[in-house]
Amino acid sequence: MDRLARAMAASGLPHALCVALAREAVADGPEAWTEHAAIARAEHARRLLLTPVVNATGVLLHTNLGRAPLALAHPPSAVNVEFDLTTGERGSRQAAVGSLLARTVGAEAAMVVNNNAAGVLLVLAALAHGREVLVSRGESVEIGGGFRVPEVMEQSGARLVDVGTTNRTRLADYRRALERRGADVALALKVHPSNYRVEGFVEDTPVAALAGLPVPVVADIGSGLVDATCPWLPGPPPAWLAGEPGARQTIEAGAALVTFSGDKLLGGPQAGVIAGRADLVAACARHPLARALRPGAHVLLALQDLALAYLGGRVVEAVPFWRMVAATTTDLRARADAIVATAGHGEVVDAEAVPGAGSAPGVTMPSVAVRLAGDHLAALRAATPPIVGRVRDGATLLDLRSVDPADDPHLTAALRAARR
Repeated sequence: MDRLARAMAASGLPHALCVALAREAVADGPEAWTEHAAIARAEHARRLLLTPVVNATGVLLHTNLGRAPLALAHPPSAVNVEFDLTTGERGSRQAAVGSLLARTVGAEAAMVVNNNAAGVLLVLAALAHGREVLVSRGESVEIGGGFRVPEVMEQSGARLVDVGTTNRTRLADYRRALERRGADVALALKVHPSNYRVEGFVEDTPVAALAGLPVPVVADIGSGLVDATCPWLPGPPPAWLAGEPGARQTIEAGAALVTFSGDKLLGGPQAGVIAGRADLVAACARHPLARALRPGAHVLLALQDLALAYLGGRVVEAVPFWRMVAATTTDLRARADAIVATAGHGEVVDAEAVPGAGSAPGVTMPSVAVRLAGDHLAALRAATPPIVGRVRDGATLLDLRSVDPADDPHLTAALRAARR
């Protein structure tokens, strides 16, 4: 066992972990007792650890790769997470970041939980427990990872009331349901479908129309686009964002609350944001679930920096996702040409990138990639750092739109290795 543990030491894993892996190898039988098998076991364990990777898939918000790339800097010191520096007394975890996010989207108040599913769950539990919530049949959806509106509704203690039909739901359908159910109805919930589209003979009811109902309208806009006009980008909003709801516009249209993700189009860490009327946000903050779903200091610090970047007009400079979006194909082609010329391998081709993470489904944005004949995905994943690309039509594509320019040397090195 000592021999096997020593063989595993080159993996860089702690000695105690190597010893544990060696014990597992001994228990597995003689086939696992060779040094080669021990090294392979340690390497497998090491590769299961979280590590930075180069995202060359062309999926900007790749759920399996952590969605929005963002530097998280938590100083090795105490942080006034729940301490009021003015009074010296206990403060609110939500006050600072909540007020900044509220200003960012034009809401009265906002609070943060650990993801958007948690935000929807908390809103329903705090505002509709034991009562009914109107949802269009066409919006009673499942979105990634098992997030199903009916099941979240059930867990919250609210009761789902289907309104309209799968493809067409009109304002009259909501009004009819309210007439029949009266005071039992607590909310109308509008859910942006996010990762799919229904086309053809379809009709839905916009938030502006629903806002005239005698119950609060909660809009789960999902992807977290702050402002549909994208004032931080030069020129008009990208065509691929057409139809994607902005938090600011949804609140202006009359939504009492909006919920959205922090790690999608917002470009921040994994989090969920609840924004809107101050009394409703306060009711959510008072609910016992709020403590179970609250984020830690590192998330709050990251969201604080993010909100300050939006408010300060520094989005493209400070938010990696929007920097990737803003890159021109001219710039991407110049980078690809330099990589291929330096590596002496590969060819530069046009490509199509996608937002990813269920944002703006079915749309693409022009991009540029480096193409290698054949499937090199396994070799690229074995590189340091690992590089994740995609295969299409028997060739490997490394899409530059989703790659930080600082990682271009890693692509160059990988292309050189592939040439050998």
